[in-house]
Amino acid sequence: MKQLALSIWQNPLDSLAQWWHAEDASPYDKLFLMLLMVILCFGLVMVTSASVPVASRLYDNELHFTIRHIIYIGIGLGASIVVLSVPVQWWHNSNMLLLIAGLALLVAVLLIGKNVNGSTRWLSLGPIGIQAAEPAKLFFFVYLSSYLVRRHEEVRENFKGFFKPLVVLIVFAGLLLMQPDLGTVIVMFATTVALLFLAGARIWQFILLMMTGLLLIAALIFYSEYRWKRVTAFLDPWADPFGSGYQLTQSLMAFGRGSWFGQGLGNSILKLEYLPEAHTDFILSVIAEETGFVGVTILVALLFTLVYRALRMGQRALAKNMSFHGFLAYALAIWIGFQSAVNIGVATGALPTKGLTLPFVSSGGSSLIVMLTAAALLLRIDFETRLKGRQAVSGGRHD
Repeated sequence: MKQLALSIWQNPLDSLAQWWHAEDASPYDKLFLMLLMVILCFGLVMVTSASVPVASRLYDNELHFTIRHIIYIGIGLGASIVVLSVPVQWWHNSNMLLLIAGLALLVAVLLIGKNVNGSTRWLSLGPIGIQAAEPAKLFFFVYLSSYLVRRHEEVRENFKGFFKPLVVLIVFAGLLLMQPDLGTVIVMFATTVALLFLAGARIWQFILLMMTGLLLIAALIFYSEYRWKRVTAFLDPWADPFGSGYQLTQSLMAFGRGSWFGQGLGNSILKLEYLPEAHTDFILSVIAEETGFVGVTILVALLFTLVYRALRMGQRALAKNMSFHGFLAYALAIWIGFQSAVNIGVATGALPTKGLTLPFVSSGGSSLIVMLTAAALLLRIDFETRLKGRQAVSGGRHD
């Protein structure tokens, strides 16, 4: 009996070990792809649950936002297939063209963009709205990764090389702040700082950049009335629960109602238009109310395991002297991870309110499509890195 129990216990472990070794031998990261699909499916279910009340009121169709979300997933997967077929070297060679395209999008949105809730962030192409900041972020990270490859020694050895990409970041930040979109600026700044540090920038340059950036962000908040209200509301949302602290207090009540195991799928009360942006920026609050602490913990674990796998892709690429592949994988991983952390922090009251979606989960067309494109680019990077490793082994055996 004991031997039977031992064999039953060992078989799953053996199967897991075999799967793990097979995963390392596969042409791409199966675990990364599996995590991505699970998060996408979970996001679709939760967008459906969170959006029913507002969709019924605005469009007289409970599944309006669900259908739109499915369409955007389809467009994102279509873009992903294209990205998977394009060599990573193309992105390296086209980095300046992509940078110019990103700048052009940000300028165009200021000239002919659509104003929604006091912000000019969208370009209208018929029935489709494009949030220009999303592709601009991706294009900037491609440029930055390419720059770090081309000017690696210059970045490490002198301040001029370190400062050049910051000038480009300042231009992007200026255009974004005119929309205004401070959240995107913070994500780009954090990713740039992390990538420059990983590229070997000197510690005093890193500290100087961090201090300067934080002081500028503090000044932008202090001298902007609506941003200052958000910060003060974040510090004490219950001081004005029906004014500046409304979103956060509703979000916190959703977390409180969720307790350990939640109220059950579809049983959220706060999504009944008590909580604004329930299916977009604050979707985590609905997830917390309906699935509880356990559901939120599982989702966060899935997201950050995905980020960890992306970081491993960058580490593996740099170990094989594929510098552009490595830096770009690091940039995309940091971007996804930091934006996830900010969204979670906002929903839980750990950070001031920022209009950032939860990657692969929230409803939001441009964000979802660009995030899926970034995920496909990570898979392409991993594919080429693994292919180079196999070619090296095959060449060694041939010799």
